[in-house]
Amino acid sequence: MARLGWGGSVATALGVAAGTGAAQLGFGYGLGIINWASAGGTRVEAAWAASLAWATWISATSVVAGAVCAHRLRADDDEPGRTLRNLALAVAAGVGALITVLLVAVPARAARVPDTSSPQTVAAGYAAVGLLAGVLLAIWALHSGAAAGNLVATSGWLWLLAVVSVVDGVLSGRGLTTAQLGIWQISADSDHFWIRDYFYWPGALLALGSALVIGVLAARRTARLPERRVGAAASGAAGPVLVALAYLLAVPRLAAIAPEQMSAHLIAPYAVIAGFGGSMLVAALAQRAELQAAVRATVALPHQRTDEPADLPGPDADQPAAVAPVDEVPAVGKPARAIPPQRTPSDPPVLAGTPGDDVTADAPDAASESDATPPTTGARARRRSR
Repeated sequence: MARLGWGGSVATALGVAAGTGAAQLGFGYGLGIINWASAGGTRVEAAWAASLAWATWISATSVVAGAVCAHRLRADDDEPGRTLRNLALAVAAGVGALITVLLVAVPARAARVPDTSSPQTVAAGYAAVGLLAGVLLAIWALHSGAAAGNLVATSGWLWLLAVVSVVDGVLSGRGLTTAQLGIWQISADSDHFWIRDYFYWPGALLALGSALVIGVLAARRTARLPERRVGAAASGAAGPVLVALAYLLAVPRLAAIAPEQMSAHLIAPYAVIAGFGGSMLVAALAQRAELQAAVRATVALPHQRTDEPADLPGPDADQPAAVAPVDEVPAVGKPARAIPPQRTPSDPPVLAGTPGDDVTADAPDAASESDATPPTTGARARRRSR
């Protein structure tokens, strides 16, 4: 895949964010999920609050989608100036998502909400706040692949729940009704599913369970990398925290909403905890597996004994073996010949004599005396005797 330059990445972030925001709002308007002109006195405020939550959430997710898509197409994590590049992509995606503010404000003019003189301004303001929140979440998603995966998976899951809720309303005869963000009320009329008339426990189990599962799956691959494990541990809260923020901004006062909306507002913060717990669990298991592998690698295996003797080096292994002189090695089949002792300069001279004669150190003096005394035999001796 060809890499995009700076200009191409910025244009991609801007275009994808604008297209994603327009597509999501068109889908919500077509299915009746977002309804600004709801009929009926008791349902007007509920539809208004639900539409504000959807508008805030759609604006934020559009920014995230544009920034993440441009980042994936560029694919240059090791490039210098990564932080500046991610900030530029997030801001470009926020500029592209400005179209959601316009697409929210124009239809909101048909809303008739008590104590609200300019509903289009209020709706546009909520979309703008969601846009700013989306820029911050986009920066986080660009630095953490697990957080980006969690946001994308959570967005797909929430749209699936909305479609199922609308289809269930049509099949049950209620028609196209406004769906709650992240909540599907299987049977709102049954008293067995409610606790104290404001807490819907099947919706709570569905929201908490989905946040936990998505947190585990999104962080599973990234948690194996030690340098990205911290980001993976916190990634489980990325998607649920955006839902909780949308509910908090849409309805800051719980006394003014319907029981089903109160249940959704109460469940949203606990979904953040569940998602965070799932990603933390995956990171902890990955770290434990890494430590166990390191311990196994450092344990020395015992020496395996065999029948062959081990060649252990002796103390004089480095010294060459002494070779006997040729004269000292007897020939095969011949008697050994005695080798005379070697004389040294310090030894006294050895005189030959008969066996049994004592050779002493005075031998030279005796020799000199014999030379001075003439022999007593021979012709010269007879001449002297005469």
